[in-house]
Amino acid sequence: MNGTQADAKALAVAIGVGSSQADICICPPFVHLGLVAGVKSPSISLGAQDCSIKDNGAFTGGISAAMLKDMGCTHVILGHSERRQYHAESDLIVAEKAQKAHAQGIIAIICVGETESERVSGIQNKIVTEQLAKSIPATANSQNLVIAYEPVWAIGTGKTATLDDISDMHEVIRKFLQEKLDNSSAIRILYGGSVKADNAKEILE
Repeated sequence: MNGTQADAKALAVAIGVGSSQADICICPPFVHLGLVAGVKSPSISLGAQDCSIKDNGAFTGGISAAMLKDMGCTHVILGHSERRQYHAESDLIVAEKAQKAHAQGIIAIICVGETESERVSGIQNKIVTEQLAKSIPATANSQNLVIAYEPVWAIGTGKTATLDDISDMHEVIRKFLQEKLDNSSAIRILYGGSVKADNAKEILE
């Protein structure tokens, strides 16, 4: 929930410079989707930060997956820890939203991650595995699902997971996907949480 139209435009244009070596998706706030769609590089995908569990109707403030598709979105972020924390979104709600996205041909980027107390207690693998089991709907496949590991304690806190933390959790996630979905090796697993200019290269590698 940041930025003006000018900010959104400048960032979308800047990201498009020299982006041919990577697959990129920009997910701006809802109010900037149209603007970003018009100025981004054609090679960059457009995504949204959330969608409703409803198709359409009298749900003031809601944004349906059908609306996102109409705006040109190919991706949507679901289950971000801030949505789970501040909007009381459960794993089951995330799964419902993902189903709605899939019905519109939109790729669901499902976020999972443990809190700091859960990591200190050593139960981070159990927590993330449970989130995956309940948040991924039956409609998911290797073409319409992305998993984003975003430890709650590393989002907006300045704390960053170590490379070993990230690698270990990605391995846990990959193993879960292999047991549940066909062609799971094609599913992308991302990392998010205090990624900055001075650590992005190391983390991405």
